[in-house]
Amino acid sequence: MRQAERLEATRSAIVGAATDLFGRQGYAETTMDSIAAAAGVAKGAVYHHFPTKERLFETVFEATTAGLATDVAAAAAAAAAAAADIWDALSIGTQAYFDACSTGATAQIILKDGPAVLGWERWREIDSAHFGLGMPIVLGAAMDQQLIARQPIEPLARLLLGAVTEAAAACAASASPAETGREHAAAFRSLIEGLRRSPRLAAGDPI
Repeated sequence: MRQAERLEATRSAIVGAATDLFGRQGYAETTMDSIAAAAGVAKGAVYHHFPTKERLFETVFEATTAGLATDVAAAAAAAAAAAADIWDALSIGTQAYFDACSTGATAQIILKDGPAVLGWERWREIDSAHFGLGMPIVLGAAMDQQLIARQPIEPLARLLLGAVTEAAAACAASASPAETGREHAAAFRSLIEGLRRSPRLAAGDPI
């Protein structure tokens, strides 16, 4: 095995071990020693790749967020086949997001430890890179299809993404995440359905 391959294998082992430990026991209870032991490497090797625990957590957070985005996209695409239109598909995709991120290791890493360890701005930056780009696209398509009134997209996208993020955080903190997710998904559907134009207005008829 070449040196570059050995280094990459070591790095992958460290990230895998850290993901497991951060997900199961949280950031505060996980040490660099325990990560090294779980990865089967010397602690010096961990620090060679990641000078701080915070930097290692950020790498895990980014990978977990990317994986979640892929899973949510696949689930939403499958479910959206039954959607009435793209506005209805937004509700379905949001439910998939709640289902995927509100329990287990994903909730621990992304919603519980993520904001506290990375800070709100960095957390938002990473989250937006994976989830924030889709909302403006959906809003633009909904406006083009006259499902909602034409208006500035960015403010509306920020407000809706903020609502989704708060709901996901509530799911993660709940004793019954699945039930909380269903409640918030229903509330989100009511929220966005309030933006839907009536067929008469969408067709351009007078009020």
